[in-house]
Amino acid sequence: MHDDQLPIDVGVAGDLIRTQFPQWQDEPITPVESDGTDNAIYRIGEHLAARFPLRARDPVAARKHLRAEAAAMTELCECSPFAAPRPVAIGQPGDGYPLPWAVQTWLPGEAATPTGLAGSRVFARDLVTLISALRTADTRGRRFTGRGRGGRLADHDEWMSTCFGESEGLLDVPRLRSLWDRFRALPRSEPDVMTHGDLIPANLLVEGEGLVGVLDGGGLAPADPALDLVAAWHLLDGDARELVRTQLQCGALEWQRGAAWAFQQAMGLVWYYRRSNPSISALGRNTLERILGDPDT
Repeated sequence: MHDDQLPIDVGVAGDLIRTQFPQWQDEPITPVESDGTDNAIYRIGEHLAARFPLRARDPVAARKHLRAEAAAMTELCECSPFAAPRPVAIGQPGDGYPLPWAVQTWLPGEAATPTGLAGSRVFARDLVTLISALRTADTRGRRFTGRGRGGRLADHDEWMSTCFGESEGLLDVPRLRSLWDRFRALPRSEPDVMTHGDLIPANLLVEGEGLVGVLDGGGLAPADPALDLVAAWHLLDGDARELVRTQLQCGALEWQRGAAWAFQQAMGLVWYYRRSNPSISALGRNTLERILGDPDT
């Protein structure tokens, strides 16, 4: 999926796990098929999972990042009304793999899909419960300090220009450019709140119509309160989306900014993963269609 992607397979993963953590040497190691783009995941028995970062980076920086992720995951467990994985251990680089890697608890459930529960009011209410709980969590005096989504929309102009250029022939670029010109200028007055930061379908586990788990909590951090509204655009159709808007009491500007953050994320998914991860590319297309088809956006 990436030009700098590291090779990893079940043999290498199994050797690293069993060598460094002999307490799990009798557990079966099995690869997990997922739409994830950041990590290769291998189950360790029934209750644990190892995550191996896919993109090359400095090992010292990678370890620092994993420790920060572990702290954020622990914090998510404390404030989420739905189950979230807990960090267990950090592994060392070894034969066949050059970076540190992480072990966490495994959660049961099925990954949500962009359309599977798109009209479910039950699922929409669960998303409201999750977002509300995160918004009321203590920021501990922290503010947004990252480079990713959640700060100023206009700070993403360069990336969006790349996306528009790469999307020629794939999408209606003139129409999308025009929409971004409006989105990027949306003002904001609300203070930062705690946000998950990446509420895409693959990071939400469901059983039936209910939300039962929240994955990838390493990005929990203060940001624009509208950031987690991307879930409504990635996962819900009109009536269910309106339920989220109403129950969270979103004003017009906040709701528009939520659409803008979803738009920014979706624009990158379509072209970047067109060949390497078609389902993620399709998620981007689906989200853009929802935004373009909504009378308020």
